[in-house]
Amino acid sequence: MTAPDRPQVPTPHGPVAFAGLPGALRNVAYSAARHPGAGAPECPSHPAGPPAAGPAALPDLTRGANCQRYAYAVLGHFGLRVPPLRSAELWADRAATRPAAPPGPLDLVLFDAGPVAGRPAGYGAHVGVHLGPDRVLHLCREVGRPVVWSYADFAVRPRYARLLGAKRVVPGDGRAG
Repeated sequence: MTAPDRPQVPTPHGPVAFAGLPGALRNVAYSAARHPGAGAPECPSHPAGPPAAGPAALPDLTRGANCQRYAYAVLGHFGLRVPPLRSAELWADRAATRPAAPPGPLDLVLFDAGPVAGRPAGYGAHVGVHLGPDRVLHLCREVGRPVVWSYADFAVRPRYARLLGAKRVVPGDGRAG
């Protein structure tokens, strides 16, 4: 997953790994309107061209992000590119991601309140980045800024009570094909 020109996958877990991220990824405000797939000028989600890594490659998050856009930006920092998939699309995707059990560092984890009749699996799921044993980095409306929670922190909140599962990004350019 790493190359000499990309930041290394974090080996420290939880808050230590979070502290090692660039300020642009530690100081993002939550904004539901800034989601993957939102059009310009609000939120051009997916740059053209080959994936890049590091601070110069970070998307502009100065106007905020939702959980998915934030998680994708964190992965982008480590050279992992995810297409601008909404949560149900991410859950169903098999081109850019694969199911991961158990989750490993930099896997995307999806949480929800359980199945909803008439909606596909993953619809409206909350997305975070697994940092290591019992640590998930995410951006949520409740806190308003990126935070690292344990899986128990999610479980006590009804809207995040179910861990739907984890997805691992397939190395490459993150495009279906």
